[in-house]
Amino acid sequence: MENGIIADLHIHSRFSRACSKYINLENLEKWARIRGIDLLGTSDFTHPEWLKEIKQNLQEKNGILYSKSGFKFVLSGEISLVFSQGKGRRVHLLMLAPSIEIVDKINSYLDKKGRRDYDGRPIFGISCENFVKDMKEISEKIEIIPAHIWTPWFGVLGSKSGFNSLKEAFGSQADKIYAIETGISSNPQMNMKIKEIQKKTILSFSDSHSFWPWRLGREATIFSKADSYDEIIDEIRQNKIIGTIEVNPAYGIYHFDGHRGCNFSCSPEETKKLKSICPICQKPLTIGVENRVEELADSNEQPKKIIYDILPLHEIIALSIDSSLNSKKTWEIYNKLIQEFKTEFNILLDVEKEKLARVVDDKLAELIITNRKGKIKVKPGYDGLYGEAVLEEKQTKLV
Repeated sequence: MENGIIADLHIHSRFSRACSKYINLENLEKWARIRGIDLLGTSDFTHPEWLKEIKQNLQEKNGILYSKSGFKFVLSGEISLVFSQGKGRRVHLLMLAPSIEIVDKINSYLDKKGRRDYDGRPIFGISCENFVKDMKEISEKIEIIPAHIWTPWFGVLGSKSGFNSLKEAFGSQADKIYAIETGISSNPQMNMKIKEIQKKTILSFSDSHSFWPWRLGREATIFSKADSYDEIIDEIRQNKIIGTIEVNPAYGIYHFDGHRGCNFSCSPEETKKLKSICPICQKPLTIGVENRVEELADSNEQPKKIIYDILPLHEIIALSIDSSLNSKKTWEIYNKLIQEFKTEFNILLDVEKEKLARVVDDKLAELIITNRKGKIKVKPGYDGLYGEAVLEEKQTKLV
């Protein structure tokens, strides 16, 4: 991509639960460059050991942290708030910080509330409203972004423990929430159905738990400038971003309603007929993102930003050859394409079909173009299971 800075600001370190133990700054940079990502969040700045590595290996300038080879990072972290407000609430928030100095102040604040050394995404019993208020007292430049806002269990608008509006969740601090993160199971089109969200900047990031290219940057935001923290925050707060890179929301693990244990999923329409009860176990279904969005929808407004709807290249190769993501054969084709065309986003978004066909067979070249057009169908994921790509009436599981 010639114009624009591709950024993935919501990822995790090896100190977060259910994350690869091989995540380090070197691997993150290596695979971000291969993917075609220009800017990463550091992730997990609340964790003492990870922050120590950040301080030792990255050099700060104008709120941007640089590796020795010049790759850019922004200080970021995710926090889990578990509290009672009408009912039990569990909300994940993404944080961006302008400097190591401010991060140290954030961590000093959290140390007075509990422990932060046991997980890269620590849990605290603080309400959304009070947390934002306290962060803004530390620095107005701290950015708080509701993470994967529709996820049933931890999204601020999720069906299980979320609220019905950002105003309800953040109260007096709602006007200091300038952006939301879509999450894998929703896209900007879905979020624009909510009038309240139309006033916010709609961002997309991967929430990656590894550095592999089918996870890192699978969703990303395109900025026009990223030479300073202030430039990034200005684009977020003024809604100046160029656009976002999305996967088909059906790919997400909470898009449809269902029960993983019962091997049952259904559309929102079917859920209504079932009165939200699983026909297998007779217990309440896990209500997914599409259903929840439709429940709160109050507009038909359409996004005005650029939106790319693409699956990662490993997914496309594996689908083409009926193999797994991490198979030797998939990697051989992937490496051949990267060697020829430099970055994955270049292959997914820019390289002409004729040039692709000189390196891979016609079937894969055509599939890459079909993916570029956002026309690969996906059987929706549900209750923690990823969706399944559909090719020539054959379903191949995306893992």
